[in-house]
Amino acid sequence: MMRALDQLRFAWRAMTASRLRTLLVTGAAAIGVAAVVILTALGEGARQYIMGEFSALGSELLIVLPGKTEKGGGPPGMIFETERDLTLEDVAALRRLPHVNAVSSLSVGAIDMSAGAHSREALLLGSDATLEQTRRLEMGRGDFLPRLDLDEARAVAVIGATLARELFGHAPPVGQWVRLGDRRFRVIGVLAGQGTSLGQNMDEAVIIPVASAQALFDNPALFRILIEVDGRSRLEGVQDAARRVLMERHQGEEDFTLITQDAVLATFDAIFGVLTLSVGGIAAISLLVAGIIIMNVMLVSVSQRRAEIGLLAAIGAPPPLILRLFLLESLLIGLLGAIAGLLLGRLGVLALASIYPSFPVMTPLWACIAAASTAIGAGLLFGWLPARRAARLDPVRALTGR
Repeated sequence: MMRALDQLRFAWRAMTASRLRTLLVTGAAAIGVAAVVILTALGEGARQYIMGEFSALGSELLIVLPGKTEKGGGPPGMIFETERDLTLEDVAALRRLPHVNAVSSLSVGAIDMSAGAHSREALLLGSDATLEQTRRLEMGRGDFLPRLDLDEARAVAVIGATLARELFGHAPPVGQWVRLGDRRFRVIGVLAGQGTSLGQNMDEAVIIPVASAQALFDNPALFRILIEVDGRSRLEGVQDAARRVLMERHQGEEDFTLITQDAVLATFDAIFGVLTLSVGGIAAISLLVAGIIIMNVMLVSVSQRRAEIGLLAAIGAPPPLILRLFLLESLLIGLLGAIAGLLLGRLGVLALASIYPSFPVMTPLWACIAAASTAIGAGLLFGWLPARRAARLDPVRALTGR
């Protein structure tokens, strides 16, 4: 009776006797595992990136959107069908609520911006002094918007770091004049590098008083209202109070949507969780292909090794032992493919991290375990048919090559 170690040696020698065949089959399994590792890393990285962007704003933030979710549909962040716009009067009413630290108006649009001979399109944000607090903005140079009445227009602007570099080069931008559309504004501050937040690249944004933005856009409607509450425990109470105030102002109609930061995070977490599972499942199809390749190669191997199988049977090896030997060979191929795939996937993840250092590329542990287990399972599953065929061969026919 062959010991387990002897069976392992037998299977290993059978694999090394046909190195090219073993390399090709193992490579197919490795590519499948690596694809799962890399694609799930991208999906998980996207989830972590979005979650980080929203979390940076704090968990005490309420966002008011124009329109009702049921009328427009879609996830939070989309522009819904609306019957009544959000206005500066709504902002003023919300600022009178208790347990509210800050309420920021937000008007958004694209505009042509120029300084001297340099010009480009910029993201224009119309807001007020509270935006620095609600959006967690940091100043690089100069000052943020002054505290003004909501309806007070003033020709001052705060620009992003990229705009400052492209429009003014090495010259100090604070105190300079820029043209936004057909009006001139004096730069009073430059934001520190902010990156993208809530889908807006703050490095390429210019912020002016909301009344000035409404005049430029010729539109009194607000894009969003941001409410910062003075404690996470008060979030639900402020949300209910804000809903009552806005409904009173809107003739009893709830033609707006109030969402919390947690709701936004939960929505995106669910979306990107499904995305990660989907891309992982798509990549796992390659493991199915690898399993079929293993089965075909092992069937060919059984045909080529009929004399060897017949000799094993002739010297007393029972069919279950022959079955185990061929299954062990398939298992080793799947195991080597899993190990090689995990190493290859890890190298791919490291390469992506070096190319995109600001993007959190990371493979969840469950994806590594699932990919490796699937590769090993595919080796066993698809190796069963060839192993069973080898175990059922008649020793005499196998030895005579019939």
